[in-house]
Amino acid sequence: MEVLSSRILLRPADLGRSRRFYRDVLGLAVYREFGPPEDPGMVFFLGSGMLEVSGRTDGSPGRSVMIWLQVRDVHAERDRLAAAGVRILREPATESWGLTEMWIEDPDGVRIVLVEVPADHPLRRDTRSLPARRSAVSPSPRPSSSRAAGRA
Repeated sequence: MEVLSSRILLRPADLGRSRRFYRDVLGLAVYREFGPPEDPGMVFFLGSGMLEVSGRTDGSPGRSVMIWLQVRDVHAERDRLAAAGVRILREPATESWGLTEMWIEDPDGVRIVLVEVPADHPLRRDTRSLPARRSAVSPSPRPSSSRAAGRA
């Protein structure tokens, strides 16, 4: 399988409320809007991924969809989101695997984990080995053709 693009699809109970949450409260940048102008679906940038919020669900979105967002400062985001009235499910904490995580939920109960990768975490280190250095060898001059030499 060759994956050319991907995104998370979210079908909320209240499209307008979810658009406002992801755009205005979380502050995600809008990639595009589509559908009826009075009630458009939206696709948001999520770092190197995308989140599409469109359509509606008849039932509860359930707990099967979760969103993982890496942020620069999870504590600053906690304060900003709490001030905006976002329900915080779990305060920021450093996990045994070294990431600092907190959990919130969107208006439909979709869980969102905000993750900060500390400066000393292995995800911040380039663990690739460097290729062996080649010695700098000057290319040998190209021999001139006998024809070109004879015309000079």
